[in-house]
Amino acid sequence: MAARKRFEERVCLYFRKPGKTNTGDVLAAAAGRAAGLGIATAVVPSVSGRTALAAREAFGKDVRVIAVTHVAGFERPDTQEMKTAARNRLESAGIRVFTGQHAFGGVGRAVRNKLGTYQLDEIMAWTLRTFGQGTKVAVEIAVMAADAGLIRTAEDVIALGGTCDGVDTALVLRPANSARFFDLKVREVICKPREF
Repeated sequence: MAARKRFEERVCLYFRKPGKTNTGDVLAAAAGRAAGLGIATAVVPSVSGRTALAAREAFGKDVRVIAVTHVAGFERPDTQEMKTAARNRLESAGIRVFTGQHAFGGVGRAVRNKLGTYQLDEIMAWTLRTFGQGTKVAVEIAVMAADAGLIRTAEDVIALGGTCDGVDTALVLRPANSARFFDLKVREVICKPREF
Protein backbone atom coordinates (compact mmCIF):
# COMPACT_ATOMS: atom_id res chain seq x y z
CA MET A 1 0.00 0.00 0.00
CA ALA A 2 1.46 3.33 -1.05
CA ALA A 3 2.01 5.94 1.63
CA ARG A 4 -0.44 8.83 1.46
CA LYS A 5 1.06 12.25 0.69
CA ARG A 6 0.87 14.91 3.37
CA PHE A 7 0.47 17.61 0.73
CA GLU A 8 -1.22 18.54 -2.51
CA GLU A 9 0.59 20.29 -5.33
CA ARG A 10 -1.32 23.15 -6.95
CA VAL A 11 -0.38 25.70 -9.57
CA CYS A 12 -0.35 29.31 -8.42
CA LEU A 13 0.08 32.12 -10.93
CA TYR A 14 2.27 35.02 -9.83
CA PHE A 15 1.81 38.05 -12.05
CA ARG A 16 4.77 40.32 -12.76
CA LYS A 17 2.64 43.41 -12.15
CA PRO A 18 -0.73 44.12 -10.54
CA GLY A 19 -3.75 45.44 -12.38
CA LYS A 20 -6.46 44.87 -14.91
CA THR A 21 -4.20 43.33 -17.57
CA ASN A 22 -4.37 40.14 -15.50
CA THR A 23 -8.18 39.93 -15.45
CA GLY A 24 -8.59 37.33 -18.20
CA ASP A 25 -5.94 35.02 -16.72
CA VAL A 26 -7.39 35.43 -13.22
CA LEU A 27 -10.91 34.56 -14.36
CA ALA A 28 -9.73 31.53 -16.34
CA ALA A 29 -7.66 30.19 -13.43
CA ALA A 30 -10.41 30.87 -10.89
CA ALA A 31 -13.10 29.24 -13.05
CA GLY A 32 -10.91 26.19 -13.52
CA ARG A 33 -10.29 25.88 -9.79
CA ALA A 34 -13.99 26.35 -9.01
CA ALA A 35 -14.81 23.51 -11.41
CA GLY A 36 -12.09 21.31 -9.93
CA LEU A 37 -13.32 21.82 -6.37
CA GLY A 38 -17.03 21.98 -7.14
CA ILE A 39 -17.29 25.50 -5.74
CA ALA A 40 -20.68 27.02 -6.54
CA THR A 41 -20.13 30.72 -5.69
CA ALA A 42 -17.72 33.45 -6.77
CA VAL A 43 -17.54 36.89 -5.20
CA VAL A 44 -16.13 39.63 -7.43
CA PRO A 45 -15.52 43.36 -6.93
CA SER A 46 -17.08 45.54 -9.61
CA VAL A 47 -17.74 49.25 -9.99
CA SER A 48 -18.51 49.61 -13.69
CA GLY A 49 -19.93 46.08 -14.05
CA ARG A 50 -17.37 44.97 -16.65
CA THR A 51 -15.45 42.62 -14.36
CA ALA A 52 -18.64 41.04 -13.03
CA LEU A 53 -19.94 40.41 -16.56
CA ALA A 54 -16.59 38.89 -17.55
CA ALA A 55 -16.76 36.69 -14.44
CA ARG A 56 -20.28 35.54 -15.37
CA GLU A 57 -18.96 34.46 -18.78
CA ALA A 58 -15.82 32.79 -17.39
CA PHE A 59 -17.56 30.84 -14.60
CA GLY A 60 -20.57 29.76 -16.65
CA LYS A 61 -24.05 29.12 -15.35
CA ASP A 62 -23.06 26.54 -12.71
CA VAL A 63 -21.36 29.14 -10.51
CA ARG A 64 -23.34 31.90 -8.83
CA VAL A 65 -21.61 35.26 -9.25
CA ILE A 66 -22.03 38.00 -6.66
CA ALA A 67 -20.74 41.48 -7.50
CA VAL A 68 -19.74 43.72 -4.60
CA THR A 69 -19.62 47.44 -5.36
CA HIS A 70 -18.11 50.39 -3.57
CA VAL A 71 -20.23 51.78 -0.78
CA ALA A 72 -22.39 54.78 -1.66
CA GLY A 73 -20.37 57.91 -0.90
CA PHE A 74 -17.02 56.19 -1.53
CA GLU A 75 -15.99 58.65 -4.22
CA ARG A 76 -17.99 61.65 -2.94
CA PRO A 77 -21.04 62.13 -0.70
CA ASP A 78 -24.40 60.85 -1.90
CA THR A 79 -23.07 59.19 -5.05
CA GLN A 80 -23.10 55.58 -6.16
CA GLU A 81 -20.29 54.74 -8.58
CA MET A 82 -22.13 51.85 -10.20
CA LYS A 83 -24.65 53.34 -12.57
CA THR A 84 -28.24 52.07 -12.54
CA ALA A 85 -27.92 50.82 -16.13
CA ALA A 86 -24.86 48.75 -15.19
CA ARG A 87 -26.61 47.30 -12.14
CA ASN A 88 -29.63 46.39 -14.28
CA ARG A 89 -27.37 44.76 -16.88
CA LEU A 90 -25.70 42.63 -14.17
CA GLU A 91 -28.98 41.59 -12.61
CA SER A 92 -30.34 40.68 -16.07
CA ALA A 93 -27.29 38.42 -16.49
CA GLY A 94 -28.16 36.63 -13.23
CA ILE A 95 -25.53 38.40 -11.13
CA ARG A 96 -26.49 39.45 -7.62
CA VAL A 97 -25.23 42.98 -6.86
CA PHE A 98 -24.44 44.04 -3.31
CA THR A 99 -23.59 47.51 -2.05
CA GLY A 100 -22.81 47.98 1.61
CA GLN A 101 -20.33 49.36 4.09
CA HIS A 102 -16.75 48.27 3.49
CA ALA A 103 -15.71 45.74 6.10
CA PHE A 104 -12.34 47.47 6.57
CA GLY A 105 -13.30 51.09 6.07
CA GLY A 106 -16.48 52.26 7.70
CA VAL A 107 -16.58 54.41 10.82
CA GLY A 108 -12.88 53.73 11.39
CA ARG A 109 -12.09 55.61 8.19
CA ALA A 110 -14.13 58.57 9.45
CA VAL A 111 -12.02 58.58 12.63
CA ARG A 112 -8.81 58.57 10.55
CA ASN A 113 -10.09 61.31 8.24
CA LYS A 114 -11.19 63.52 11.13
CA LEU A 115 -8.63 62.76 13.84
CA GLY A 116 -5.67 61.47 11.87
CA THR A 117 -5.35 58.15 13.64
CA TYR A 118 -5.89 54.65 12.26
CA GLN A 119 -8.46 52.33 13.75
CA LEU A 120 -8.47 48.54 13.95
CA ASP A 121 -10.37 47.94 10.69
CA GLU A 122 -7.89 49.92 8.61
CA ILE A 123 -4.93 48.32 10.41
CA MET A 124 -6.35 44.95 9.38
CA ALA A 125 -6.67 46.22 5.79
CA TRP A 126 -3.05 47.36 5.73
CA THR A 127 -1.95 44.01 7.15
CA LEU A 128 -3.77 42.15 4.37
CA ARG A 129 -2.18 44.50 1.81
CA THR A 130 1.19 42.93 2.66
CA PHE A 131 -0.07 40.20 0.32
CA GLY A 132 -1.27 42.80 -2.21
CA GLN A 133 -4.29 45.05 -2.64
CA GLY A 134 -6.17 42.26 -4.40
CA THR A 135 -5.86 39.96 -1.38
CA LYS A 136 -7.28 42.67 0.87
CA VAL A 137 -10.18 43.23 -1.52
CA ALA A 138 -10.94 39.51 -1.92
CA VAL A 139 -11.07 38.96 1.84
CA GLU A 140 -13.05 42.15 2.45
CA ILE A 141 -15.77 41.47 -0.12
CA ALA A 142 -16.17 37.90 1.14
CA VAL A 143 -16.82 39.27 4.64
CA MET A 144 -19.23 41.86 3.25
CA ALA A 145 -21.16 39.23 1.28
CA ALA A 146 -21.29 36.94 4.32
CA ASP A 147 -22.59 39.79 6.49
CA ALA A 148 -25.31 40.44 3.91
CA GLY A 149 -26.32 36.76 3.99
CA LEU A 150 -25.41 36.31 0.32
CA ILE A 151 -22.83 33.56 0.93
CA ARG A 152 -22.70 30.83 3.53
CA THR A 153 -19.88 30.63 6.03
CA ALA A 154 -19.91 26.82 5.90
CA GLU A 155 -18.98 26.64 2.20
CA ASP A 156 -15.82 27.59 0.34
CA VAL A 157 -16.09 30.34 -2.28
CA ILE A 158 -13.85 31.84 -4.91
CA ALA A 159 -13.06 35.42 -3.89
CA LEU A 160 -11.53 37.80 -6.41
CA GLY A 161 -9.79 41.10 -5.82
CA GLY A 162 -7.88 43.68 -7.73
CA THR A 163 -5.70 46.74 -7.74
CA CYS A 164 -7.79 49.59 -9.17
CA ASP A 165 -9.60 48.20 -12.25
CA GLY A 166 -10.20 44.54 -13.07
CA VAL A 167 -8.89 41.68 -10.94
CA ASP A 168 -5.40 40.36 -10.27
CA THR A 169 -6.01 38.03 -7.33
CA ALA A 170 -8.10 34.90 -6.77
CA LEU A 171 -8.44 32.95 -3.55
CA VAL A 172 -10.30 29.89 -2.40
CA LEU A 173 -11.57 30.83 1.02
CA ARG A 174 -14.02 29.87 3.72
CA PRO A 175 -15.83 33.12 4.52
CA ALA A 176 -16.84 34.44 7.92
CA ASN A 177 -19.09 37.18 9.21
CA SER A 178 -17.26 40.30 10.39
CA ALA A 179 -18.11 39.56 14.05
CA ARG A 180 -16.31 36.20 13.61
CA PHE A 181 -13.62 37.46 11.23
CA PHE A 182 -10.90 35.17 12.55
CA ASP A 183 -12.93 32.12 11.52
CA LEU A 184 -12.24 33.14 7.89
CA LYS A 185 -9.71 30.82 6.26
CA VAL A 186 -7.77 31.46 3.07
CA ARG A 187 -7.50 27.88 1.80
CA GLU A 188 -5.68 28.43 -1.49
CA VAL A 189 -4.05 31.23 -3.43
CA ILE A 190 -4.94 30.66 -7.07
CA CYS A 191 -3.11 33.75 -8.30
CA LYS A 192 -1.81 37.14 -7.19
CA PRO A 193 0.72 39.74 -8.23
CA ARG A 194 4.32 39.11 -7.20
CA GLU A 195 5.22 42.78 -7.52
CA PHE A 196 2.86 45.35 -6.01
